[in-house]
Amino acid sequence: MTEQVIEVGEFKVGISDYKVAASPHSLVTIGLGSCIGIALYEPVTRIGGLSHIMLPDSEGFKDRSKWQKFADLAIPKMAEEIRTQSGKKYLVAKIAGGASMFRFDITSTSLQIGERNILAVKEALGKSCIPLLGEHTGGNMGRTMIVDLSTFEVTVRMVNRERFVL
Repeated sequence: MTEQVIEVGEFKVGISDYKVAASPHSLVTIGLGSCIGIALYEPVTRIGGLSHIMLPDSEGFKDRSKWQKFADLAIPKMAEEIRTQSGKKYLVAKIAGGASMFRFDITSTSLQIGERNILAVKEALGKSCIPLLGEHTGGNMGRTMIVDLSTFEVTVRMVNRERFVL
């Protein structure tokens, strides 16, 4: 993976991508509409990762080579990498995103992609035995997510809105 540094110690995570780093660095992803940003963290070694997934699961897709875009594939792989680097098993998570960015027929019984992403991320975290400590999800606005790997403070920014700290 190529790392694009946008500030000293701050690494940018693109759409359908993830990065793993350690304190004192931070990780940032922008453009979380219906996508979800998943921050995983190992608190003793302060190693963590940030994933920007687009889709809830890889089921129904023949080409899974870009596994980073699927919640069901990206979360276990990122967790495995953090556990290998840290030598620890216990991880915690915080998430943001999953907005409904487009108007559809509100009488439809099918869930919007943002809602499906939220549910899939929570299910994948549960299967990986990773507790969810905080979330800022849903709504109808995009977000930016910044993860401080020194403290695991996650800042969520929305245009013309206050900042939220998880």
